[in-house]
Amino acid sequence: MPSVPLDTRYQIETPEGIDLPLRPAGLLPRAVAFAFDLGVRGLIMGILLIPLALLGNIGIGLGSLLLFLVSWWYMVLFEVLNQGCSPGKQVMGLRVVQDDGTPVGWSASLIRNLLRFVDMLPFGYFLGAISCLQHPHFKRLGDLAAGTLVVYRERPLARPQVPQAQALRLPFPLELSEQRAILGFAERQGELSAERVHELASILATPLQVSPARAVEQLNGVARGLLGPA
Repeated sequence: MPSVPLDTRYQIETPEGIDLPLRPAGLLPRAVAFAFDLGVRGLIMGILLIPLALLGNIGIGLGSLLLFLVSWWYMVLFEVLNQGCSPGKQVMGLRVVQDDGTPVGWSASLIRNLLRFVDMLPFGYFLGAISCLQHPHFKRLGDLAAGTLVVYRERPLARPQVPQAQALRLPFPLELSEQRAILGFAERQGELSAERVHELASILATPLQVSPARAVEQLNGVARGLLGPA
């Protein structure tokens, strides 16, 4: 029996009926992000505790309070106020979301971060790592309890770049294959020699009923018209 390819995509359906694919992050990028955040927290604590140490007992009390706040609220504040991204997750291109793809809220973020001490049992991140490796969407125990998911941030698609030209509408509808051919021609011009550009333009000119002498200019105009206003 042939093996089924591993598919780590997590697809949800929004209330509007739109399928939203998410890509859960595995153990390694999450571990690197956590290590980065641990270093940032250590740096913050080191900078702030040095002047507090000069205040004697008051400084010790304030330092203990600061340690509590940084330890337990660092992740929560960043996840809720920065679109699910702590600095470490930002560096690794990750973010935390709810299971339905919506932004993580205060209660969910607090639950998943308070339960880190369970994930760290009996040492290191042992239980969390085991849970992450066993779960099909790489969830640690805190994620299971909070209903959250760590996913890769999808980069916005770059709009195709076509040469500057006056938008042009042809007097007849274009088939999808023709639209693709025109857009492909316009997008690839920068990679082709002038001779090749004119050769391809002349091939497209006849079926599209554009002037062969101005084929390049008119095809670029049609491409602009297909893309709509910038």
